[in-house]
Amino acid sequence: MGSIQAKNQPIAPPPAVQTPVVEGETKPKCKACCACPETKRIRDECVILNGEENCSKEIEAHRACMRAAGFNI
Repeated sequence: MGSIQAKNQPIAPPPAVQTPVVEGETKPKCKACCACPETKRIRDECVILNGEENCSKEIEAHRACMRAAGFNI
């Protein structure tokens, strides 16, 4: 018979995905969704009100903050 999971057995979560760290860079201390909340809020408000094409300054500021937090974007 095939592999059928019993009702009372928990499902194992998928393995965590880790961002590779290049020598000299810092490893992120939090998840990407939680990093740089201020620049993220400003970027999101700008995009909603003005459109993405008019918010390059805010988008780049958020990217710079994410890079400083250790994310490779």
